[in-house]
Amino acid sequence: MKFPKRVLAILALLPGLALANEGGVALEKAPDRSNNMAALQHGAKLFVNYCLNCHNASSMRYNRLRDLGLSEEQIKANLLFTGEKVGEMMVTSMNPKDAKAWFGVVPPDLSVIKRAKASGAGSGSDYLYTYLRTFYKDDTRPTGWNNLVVNNVAMPHVLWELQGIQKVKMEEVPDPHEHGKMIHQFAGFEQVTPGKLNKIEFDTAVADLVGYMEWMAEPAAQTRKKLGALVVIFMAVFALLAWRLNASFWKEVK
Repeated sequence: MKFPKRVLAILALLPGLALANEGGVALEKAPDRSNNMAALQHGAKLFVNYCLNCHNASSMRYNRLRDLGLSEEQIKANLLFTGEKVGEMMVTSMNPKDAKAWFGVVPPDLSVIKRAKASGAGSGSDYLYTYLRTFYKDDTRPTGWNNLVVNNVAMPHVLWELQGIQKVKMEEVPDPHEHGKMIHQFAGFEQVTPGKLNKIEFDTAVADLVGYMEWMAEPAAQTRKKLGALVVIFMAVFALLAWRLNASFWKEVK
C-alpha cells in the first residue's frame, strides 16, 4: 500500500531503541530557539504540516499558540486544515486501528516527546535534532531509509524532499576492544540528490521544529525561569538585609 507523504510525516519521531549505529554517533547540540518567536512560529507550522497527520499532541490546544504571538485569525488561516476549532486539542484524524495496521504501532503522542527522549547522552532536543538530520538512503531496509541515531529504524525519512537524498559513508577501522577485528565506523554523508533546502536551511528548519516541540513540552518554561531569577534576587537581597540587621542587633547587645 502506498501512503500519502503527509500521512507518513514525522513517524521519524517514533521512539528509537538505540542511541547509535555500529560505529556510534554522538548527539549534536540543538540550537536554542526558546526566545525566538519567529523560529517557534515556523516550527509550529512544520509541526502541523509534517507531524500532526500521524501523531497527537493531546496536551496542547491550538489557541495556546497565541503565546507564540499568533492571532486566532492567523491560526485559523495557516494551521487549521480539516475543520478543527481554535479551542480544540491538537490531535490527528488518523484512526489508531489503521495506524496499527499500516505501521505496526500507533504513533506516540508528541506532547512531551522532548522531555521523554532526554538522557545522559544529551537533552531531548539534542536527540530529536540529531535524529531528524541523520536519515540516509538504505535499499536493504523495507522503507528504503535508515538512521544513524536509531539503527534499522522502522519508518521512512519523511522530510527527504526538504533535505534531499543522502547516503552514509562508512569506513573499516580496527576494533579498539578486540585485537584483529574490524568494525564499520561512520565517515560522513554523501549528498546524492539535492532537496528543496540547502544544508543550512534544512538544519535551520529542523532546529525550528525541535524548538517548537521543546516549547510545547513546557509552554511556561520561560515564565518559570524568569520567576526563578526574581526569587533568587529577592532571596539574595533578603539575606543581605537579614545579615546587616543581625550585625546591628548584636552590636547593641555587646
